[in-house]
Amino acid sequence: MLTCQAALPVTSSRTAAIASVPAWYPGGEAKPAPMPLLMVQGFVNTQDIEQGTDQLDDPGTARKWLVSAGLLAPGSELARADLGCARAVRQALRSMLMSNGGHTVRADELAPLRALAEARRPRLEVGNDGTVSLESSAGNTPQDALFELLLIVRGAQEDGSWARLKVCANPECGWAYFDRSRNQQGNWCDMAVCGNRLKNRQLRARRA
Repeated sequence: MLTCQAALPVTSSRTAAIASVPAWYPGGEAKPAPMPLLMVQGFVNTQDIEQGTDQLDDPGTARKWLVSAGLLAPGSELARADLGCARAVRQALRSMLMSNGGHTVRADELAPLRALAEARRPRLEVGNDGTVSLESSAGNTPQDALFELLLIVRGAQEDGSWARLKVCANPECGWAYFDRSRNQQGNWCDMAVCGNRLKNRQLRARRA
C-alpha cells in the first residue's frame, strides 16, 4: 500500500529526482536503494541536515510520511510522544549506515534498536512458493512501523544489499544513498557537489 504524495523539491546539493523514486521519497534522489530497503533510506532522509528540516518534528507531518510510505495505515494515531522514539531509531540507523562507510558503531548508539527489538516479536510466514520469511506481528502502531524497518534491515543484511547503503561523508550533508559502485568504495551522495566541496575545503585548510 503506497499512497503517493506530492514530491518535495530537490535541494541544491542533490541530483535531479528520477522516475524510479516514489513520490514519498524525501527530496528526490538519483542513488536509490532497491525496495524495500528504499523505505529505510527514505526514513533516514526524513531529516535533511543541510536544509535544517525534519519531517519527524511534527506529528501531522510524520504521520503523513509514514502513511504515504506504506508503514502506517490511514487513520492510525501518532502522538508527539512517539516522535522521540522515531527520531532515536532514525539516528541509530544513521549510525549503522555510517559504519558501512568505516565508522565504528558504539553500543549506546544501538540502544534504541535493541529496545525496539525486545518490545516486538516477529512471526514466521510461509509463502506460496514455500519461502519462509519473518514478518511483523499484527498491529499498526508507530512502534510496529519502526519494527518493520528493522525487519527490512535484517533482510538487507542477509542478501548483502545493506553494506551498500551509506551516508554522505560530507558532515554538512549526511544524506543516505545507495552505493552502486563495483568496489563499494563510494563516499558521497553526489561527487560533483559534496565530494568536490569537501575536497576544496580540505585543500584550503592545508594552504592556510
